Amino acid sequence: MILITGATGKTGTHLAKQLAASGRKVRALVRTADKASALSAAGVSIAAGNGDSPTDVAAALKGVSSAVLIYPNAEHQLALEKLFVDQAVAAGVKHIVKLSSPEALEHMKNPVHQTHYRSEQYIKKSGLAWTMVRPNFFMQNFLGNAATIKSEGKFYLPMGDGRAAMTDTRDAAAVIAQVLTTPGHEGKSYDITGPAVLSFADVAGIFSKVLGKPVTYVNQDAAAYKEFLGKYLKSSWHNDAVCDIFREIREGYFMPTTNTFQELMGREPISFEQFVRDYQAAFS
Repeated sequence: MILITGATGKTGTHLAKQLAASGRKVRALVRTADKASALSAAGVSIAAGNGDSPTDVAAALKGVSSAVLIYPNAEHQLALEKLFVDQAVAAGVKHIVKLSSPEALEHMKNPVHQTHYRSEQYIKKSGLAWTMVRPNFFMQNFLGNAATIKSEGKFYLPMGDGRAAMTDTRDAAAVIAQVLTTPGHEGKSYDITGPAVLSFADVAGIFSKVLGKPVTYVNQDAAAYKEFLGKYLKSSWHNDAVCDIFREIREGYFMPTTNTFQELMGREPISFEQFVRDYQAAFS
């Protein structure tokens, strides 16, 4: 049995459905079962419970041999992941796969990066066999810009001339599935990127090409964007952390592309153009 946390999110949903379709026994830990009806229909068993409850996590882990740790970035994420790891050890889980970040490095100061780094270190010291899957900036983040792309032919972000090697969540899910279903991945960290480093002006050009209409990237003032984002994010911690990641990109930090995905999967990763084609209904 494979247990997946975060199975109703973008990466977790693809992963759970892919594993279930291949005949694997899959269980999803979700807060409420009614939000997981699509997973149930796909053959995924549902364990309703809260990630902050040792009792609920322990119940979900019964009979589980491999577990996938996918928690959203949040102020209490590290505590939740430590709780999960402790319960996994107690339940006799053999292998844990964590969805992490290429920036999970000791010297990176952003709280999201530090949370991933500290969680990785905790897992490595737990005695569990482990694999870290570390995709870069998700293409699906742009689904949050779909409304203005539709209505105005514009998207607003405070990235300046920054660039990113963007990754499709479906590729992240495919790598995790590969790790879970083929041997030899224990003790390894896989940094995953898309096929190209793109500026946000490049992204606008690809949207324009695929959608058949002009789409413009508007470089928004960082302070104004942070104020706007604060209307939607529940915590100032999260808002500060996200905007600091944007600052890193704006100031020139980017991760180069890697060949890891091709080596693991035997195919090219999904391009941004293919992402827009596949999600074209959301943008037009």
